[in-house]
Amino acid sequence: MSQPQYALEIDGLEKRFDRPVVADMALRVRAGEFYALLGPNGAGKTTILRMVAGLLKPDAGRIAIYGIDTATDPIGAKSIVAWVSDEPMVYDRLTPLEYLEFVAGLWRVDPGLAEARSHELLDWLGLGPHANQRCGGFSKGMLQKVALAGALVHDPRLIILDEPLTGLDAGSARQVKDVLKEKVASGVTVIMTTHILEVAERMAERIGVINHGHLVAEGTLAELRAQVGHESTLEEIFLDLVAQEEAERASAAAA
Repeated sequence: MSQPQYALEIDGLEKRFDRPVVADMALRVRAGEFYALLGPNGAGKTTILRMVAGLLKPDAGRIAIYGIDTATDPIGAKSIVAWVSDEPMVYDRLTPLEYLEFVAGLWRVDPGLAEARSHELLDWLGLGPHANQRCGGFSKGMLQKVALAGALVHDPRLIILDEPLTGLDAGSARQVKDVLKEKVASGVTVIMTTHILEVAERMAERIGVINHGHLVAEGTLAELRAQVGHESTLEEIFLDLVAQEEAERASAAAA
């Protein structure tokens, strides 16, 4: 049986709180690629990714992860997804090793495999010397790495990261980026939001720009440069695309 071409398929996705936050969103992320999702504050990035991860229920639309419909088989979809937020949620009274074994148990990972994988992840992220220390005394960077290890312990095929480098020092940020690169090289799909546009420019194979809850533009950096019509940094491209979309919305509203 052939593998699905897309790790993520979104069609007609909508979510409303006191106002529309996501509106008729459509997106395709290819299996095994590093995809960066960019947008201004309030554009709907986190809401979209929380719906993909199964943390929010869409008001309308369809989400499929490696061909698994999240509405009809939510457990199957969640079992191959990792979610890492910008605020690491780790139990202070547990050690990193205890936390990983706890998370692995929730995913019903074999205890022997869970222990081996936990040690491997902690060493990979430079946390081996702290494996048996309580998380309550850790810096945000260390907690973020523990949270990332916890997200990876069940060996997911799709990793979703919402501002994972926020507040990290240069050394911790490099370790996290190196881990993500290795995961993509092994065939895992990574979707990341970030306000650090240099990171997206260097790491992402394709980039999507959203505003007001829908996709404004998408492509490789070269394709986005072609769309705006000039050679420039991703930051300049991003600002141009958002400004263009805002101008179009204002024109449509005035018509």
